[in-house]
Amino acid sequence: MDIAVVGAGVIGMTTGLRLRKDGHEVCVVANTFSPHTTSDIAAAFWLPFHVNSGRVAVWGFATYNIFCQLAEIPESGVSMTYAHVQFEESVPDPDWCVYVRGFRRAASFELYPGYVDGYVFEAPVIEMPVYMRYLRRDFESQGGIILQRHVHSLSWEELQTPVIVNCSGLGAATLADDVQVFPIRGQIVRVERGNIPPRVFLAEGQHHGITYIVPRSTDCILGGTAEDHNWSLDVEPSTSQSIITRCSKIEAQVGSTHILESLVGLRPGRHTVRLDAERLENGVLIVHNYGHGGAGVTLSWGCAEEVARLVANDDRIKEMQPVITPFPNAVTQDVAA
Repeated sequence: MDIAVVGAGVIGMTTGLRLRKDGHEVCVVANTFSPHTTSDIAAAFWLPFHVNSGRVAVWGFATYNIFCQLAEIPESGVSMTYAHVQFEESVPDPDWCVYVRGFRRAASFELYPGYVDGYVFEAPVIEMPVYMRYLRRDFESQGGIILQRHVHSLSWEELQTPVIVNCSGLGAATLADDVQVFPIRGQIVRVERGNIPPRVFLAEGQHHGITYIVPRSTDCILGGTAEDHNWSLDVEPSTSQSIITRCSKIEAQVGSTHILESLVGLRPGRHTVRLDAERLENGVLIVHNYGHGGAGVTLSWGCAEEVARLVANDDRIKEMQPVITPFPNAVTQDVAA
């Protein structure tokens, strides 16, 4: 193998696939794979959520365009709908508004009680259990290797590849000895789709907390929470009831639908995304790609593209040229600006 990618969440699998499409021999190594990753639990639609970096708009733009392409492939689990995002106070236009389709400010009649501002845009919705299977199938069909085992260190002795890409999420606290990594606990409720309208809703504020409704093909994800530094994976019944109550005030159909399960995941928080490269004394190149908070899906392809650039600039393998395009008729995005 040329490259070992450590971590099999959406960041790791996307990065592995992107590197494989450049012709590298890639192995994704992890203790846990889909459907048992935090990514599988995500109520994923495109939105830079609880993440910090000066390059969020750049990475998000590249990912948005890829998801628009994937929405044309039914088996990918990606579809397009309108997202309504509302706030308890006035907000400016986000930096990324010029990159997405159909962005506009919310009209006053669209705002729910307690919310005073918001915007609407066309957003990709990513049905994660389906999408994670799609990523793995694509990766393996291109010759990528999957290896399930616990990784104890980012070292030649353990992984025996000249390039190691660290996509370990919360695991980076140990593997990269990074004290800045912390969990952002999220609890969601999964319900049957029923008659819930096909649109995404998210609202956030100090008084109402975080409320979101993400309809998918056969079910709907209701949320949620964002609790920094909370490591608990236990479902709290009172929190689930609070989520259902809040969502029912936004969409009455939620109250009559059947509850399937409640789930908890720990988002990999950090004061800023870490995406950089370092050279070990023995010559091994380590590229770090972690700390995406609640925006791992939203930034996945843009960050994978930047990892690919860092690897391509490595003296030992920079002569390798891309041999496989990311998707049929895909337009290559420049995310270096």
